[in-house]
Amino acid sequence: MFWLYPNIANHSKAIDDLVAAMPEGFGKAFGLNGFGSAEAFISGEYYGLIPVLLLSILCVQLSTRLMAKLVDQGSMAYLLSAPTTRGKVAFTQAAVLTTGLLLIVAVTTLAGFAGNAWFLGAEYDFDTAKFLQMNAAAFLLFFALGGISFLVSALSNDEKKANGISGTCTFGFFSLDLAGKFSDNVGWLRDLSLFSLYRPGDIINGSADSEFSFIVLAAVGFASFGAAVALFRKRDLPL
Repeated sequence: MFWLYPNIANHSKAIDDLVAAMPEGFGKAFGLNGFGSAEAFISGEYYGLIPVLLLSILCVQLSTRLMAKLVDQGSMAYLLSAPTTRGKVAFTQAAVLTTGLLLIVAVTTLAGFAGNAWFLGAEYDFDTAKFLQMNAAAFLLFFALGGISFLVSALSNDEKKANGISGTCTFGFFSLDLAGKFSDNVGWLRDLSLFSLYRPGDIINGSADSEFSFIVLAAVGFASFGAAVALFRKRDLPL
């Protein structure tokens, strides 16, 4: 994306005019935020969709494999037969999911700085503070969604059922947000979705209420992971 931007920037006005001619809901739905700056281009073409899909799949699949799959296949019995507690096992699995998300976002952030230095340099302006804020927003969104998926997995005995419920929740949130963007008549649907708190375009425009969004997403994540550990300690397991 950083490699592409210099070629895009040479025709940014024409592309902006084309985007402006499209229906308003289309630009909002896909996070098109103009092409006048590198961070605006990256926010729409990358952060608006690619990490959302990839990290959504990761949260659903990895959370299921870390808990529900082990219970379903009986492997959890081997972990719990060791001199450890259920709480410690659940906390460790939650840490694996959180660390994986953090690692992916950290590598993405470093790659962004490398792309800026390599392909853009001093010729193009790049707001590093807003870029860091976008990455923080992405991590907290999937920390919250990962927590919900992990909670579902911790309470499930069946791998496929956990996968289905987590996938329905995650992509249900995504669908509600997408539908709310297309039309103001159903804009209230966004209020039902955690994705409404992830607005990379608003971060670039300086209109995002990042403090509120970050607090809510962090609270949902910590509450979900905490509930998963606490409930897993007390539930009956078919081992």
